[in-house]
Amino acid sequence: MNRRASGTAAVLAVAALTLAGCAGGDGGGGDGAPIVVGSVNTISGPATFPEASQAAAAVFDAFNEAGGLDGRTIEYKTLDDKGDPATATASARELVGSDGAVALVGSASLIECEINAKYYEQEGILSMPGIGVDTGCFASESISPANVGPFNDMTLTLQYGSEVLGLDDICILLEIAGSTRPTYQAAIDKWTEITGKEPKYVDDTVPYGASDYTPYIVKARDQGCKALAINPVEPDAIGQVKAANAQGWDDVTWLYLTSVYSENFADAIDDAGAGIYVPAEFYPFTDDSEINADWRELMEANDIPLTSFSQGGYLAATYFIEVLEGIDGDITRESVSEALKAMDPIENPMVGTPYAFGTQNTAGWPIILKSGTNAWEQVADDWLRIGE
Repeated sequence: MNRRASGTAAVLAVAALTLAGCAGGDGGGGDGAPIVVGSVNTISGPATFPEASQAAAAVFDAFNEAGGLDGRTIEYKTLDDKGDPATATASARELVGSDGAVALVGSASLIECEINAKYYEQEGILSMPGIGVDTGCFASESISPANVGPFNDMTLTLQYGSEVLGLDDICILLEIAGSTRPTYQAAIDKWTEITGKEPKYVDDTVPYGASDYTPYIVKARDQGCKALAINPVEPDAIGQVKAANAQGWDDVTWLYLTSVYSENFADAIDDAGAGIYVPAEFYPFTDDSEINADWRELMEANDIPLTSFSQGGYLAATYFIEVLEGIDGDITRESVSEALKAMDPIENPMVGTPYAFGTQNTAGWPIILKSGTNAWEQVADDWLRIGE
């Protein structure tokens, strides 16, 4: 390369970097510009989580209507990754690189944390998912969900089954997305470490979105299982319970995760066997309590389903605003990240563990769905905590 060509290349490179810097500059803006916040979600595909970002959007809309941050509004951008790795990758780069988000808040994706964690770290941006799902949500210093998550939730439901219900012969059926299998094993091992109990049988071949779960249910029954701990999304769980009912298996106890805790699920289940138990990751929303009053009013006003997922999105956005309001000076990606990392724990009665970026929630509230009731009931008067 001759010197002139080299000089031209250098100019082009500087120009390209300048343009990239403009495109990737954070959305803190200034002088009254909106503060850009992003969210990557699985809104379509085999397992969906639409409510978290809807709830976060409602919180931000209410914040903006109340005047925002000294007149500056939050511009909330949500993208659907469709449960597709390439789309999840592109979505993160659009929000962080092109839109210049200062943070990601209220996300809920089947796969995006694991895929984008290193990118978020490289870009110096932090993510507060409303619902963390995959392993990456709980293994990255750049990501800190508002919820307990499926892995601690699995330990909690096993702990409740063996130590509170006194169940033996607990079997575990797993629906595996991405590389979550080792993390679920770690959750099972944690239960064994705490209780000394081991599963009677584990089947990690259960698919998401199967048309018929009968083969998996029959196999578990033939193994002598008395209780089933499973990690499905709501439609899958309905199919599993109905498959057991069709087989006349009416004395099995179901140990599910928060993902099935909804009024829609309760309406769909007439025969719940020996009971369907869930350690709710947030204070039970089916309880008419002042604890959930603000969340409930906001969700109903915006026609957002009352689910644990919307509780997670609501809390992530609420935590974020509290941190945002405590920042002195410019609102930039850097100042937001510094504030999140340095934040004091925020206590909220909707959760059993105060939220601070980088900490994990380890508490669930035990609830039950009994046969013939079509309604969830509390079976505890306090949080169940891992190891207690």
